[in-house]
Amino acid sequence: GADNSIGTWKRNIEKSKSTPPVTNPITSLTIVLEAVDGGVKETVTGQRKDSTPINGGFTAKYDGKEYPVTGAPWDTISIKQIDANTFTSETKKTDGKYHMTNRVVISKDGKTMTLTSKGTNADGKPSTGKYIYEKQ
Repeated sequence: GADNSIGTWKRNIEKSKSTPPVTNPITSLTIVLEAVDGGVKETVTGQRKDSTPINGGFTAKYDGKEYPVTGAPWDTISIKQIDANTFTSETKKTDGKYHMTNRVVISKDGKTMTLTSKGTNADGKPSTGKYIYEKQ
């Protein structure tokens, strides 16, 4: 089926926010999404405010099963594709407090991807986020 998420996406830092704010926020983030059989391969690179590099990613099928994630505050992801422009996922930290449900919506023109998340952050506190990505 169609998957309009495939490509390279850069986070718009100004338009993206999380509540409560992250103590060491991301200052740049690029996501490369590649099609794999029945799913997606995601490669993430970037940097945090204190210059810590971000390097991670995963390969997952759109079957709702948990797949391992590297280089993130969570270590598993499960994804379902609703349609060509809409995806839902769950990100969790095994033996940790982090647990988010996420929704990704790609704009009709294919230029913007909006990720909204809601759940519990690594400190076990309620957290929400809205992150805007622009197609490169």
